[in-house]
Amino acid sequence: MQMALNQTPVTVITGYLGAGKTTLLNRILTETHGRRYAVVVNEFGEVGIDNDLIVNAEEEIFEMNNGCICCTVRGDLIRILGGLMRRRNRFDGIIVETTGLADPAPVAQTFFVDEDVRRQTKLDAIVTVADAMHLLGEIDRAPEAQEQLGFADIVLLNKTDLVTTNDLASVEARIRRINPYAGIHRTERCGIDLAKVLGRDAFNLDRVLEFEPGFLTEAHDHEHDDEISSLSLTADRQLDPARFVPWIQKVTQDFGPDILRMKGIIAMKDDDQRFVVQAVHMLLEGGSQRSWKPDENRISRLVFIGRGLPRDQLKQGFESCRV
Repeated sequence: MQMALNQTPVTVITGYLGAGKTTLLNRILTETHGRRYAVVVNEFGEVGIDNDLIVNAEEEIFEMNNGCICCTVRGDLIRILGGLMRRRNRFDGIIVETTGLADPAPVAQTFFVDEDVRRQTKLDAIVTVADAMHLLGEIDRAPEAQEQLGFADIVLLNKTDLVTTNDLASVEARIRRINPYAGIHRTERCGIDLAKVLGRDAFNLDRVLEFEPGFLTEAHDHEHDDEISSLSLTADRQLDPARFVPWIQKVTQDFGPDILRMKGIIAMKDDDQRFVVQAVHMLLEGGSQRSWKPDENRISRLVFIGRGLPRDQLKQGFESCRV
C-alpha cells in the first residue's frame, strides 16, 4: 500500500443533481490558487463553464486562464487518464466529476484495477457535495443520494444559508448515520478554501485518523432503517492473520455488491506494523502501513458502509478472528 512518490493525486467529485458540483468545479477552474488541475467532466456543454475562461480548445482538452485544463469524458476514463499522464508535467492534480445520478464506485475502482492508472495516480479523496436544503427530502426517495454520501471521504454540506441552524444539525446527523468518518464542511455556494478539499490524501487511512480521531468509535454504530448505514467493529485483542485475511476476503466476495466502502486498521498478532485494509465493493486491498507508536492503543477497528449488511454475522466473524 505504499504510494510511489510521483503519483498524481486524483479527487473524485460527486453529489446529487443540483447540489452544487458545477459551482465547486468553476471555483477550481477560476480561482487563483497557484495550483494547476486537470478536470475531467462528463460532458463539457452540460457543465456550464464560461467559454470566456477557455484559452484554447484542442481535441478533448481545454485550457483555462488560471492554468487548469478541462477535458470531457466522451470516452473511457482509463483512456482519458492515459492521455493526461502523457502531459503530467502540466498539472498538479486531476479532478473527476461524476454525473448527479452516478454511483462513484466505478470511477473509484478504476484506481484499484488498472495497473498503469494505479502506478501513475492515486485516489486522493471522494468529495460529495450535498444540498443542505433538499437532502432530507431526497435521501429517502433517491438511493443515489445515500450512496454518494456512503462513498465520501469529504462532504461539502452546501447551501447552508438556506436552512435554519436546527435543520442543519438534523441534516448533519443524518449524514453521520450513513457515514461516520467523512469530514463535513458547511458551505454557501461551495465557498471553501480549496486546500480543505484538494490534496487531502483522505483516502489514506492515516489521514482519516488525523482529522477524524473519533473514526470508528462504537458510538457510531446505530441500528436504524436507512437503506445504507454504517457498522463499526472493534477488538482490543490482537487478531490472527491466518483467520482475519481469509475472513475479510470472503466477506468482500459474499457481500461486495452491498459494501460501498470498508476501511480498517488491524493489530495483527506478532506484528509491530499496523495492517490497513480497505475496499470499494469487491475490490479489496491491504498491507502494513507503519509501525505502531509506543503510546498507541493496539485496537483493531473495522468499519463497513453498505446496504442491508448482516450485522450480527459480520460481528461474530470479526470476533472469531481474535487471538
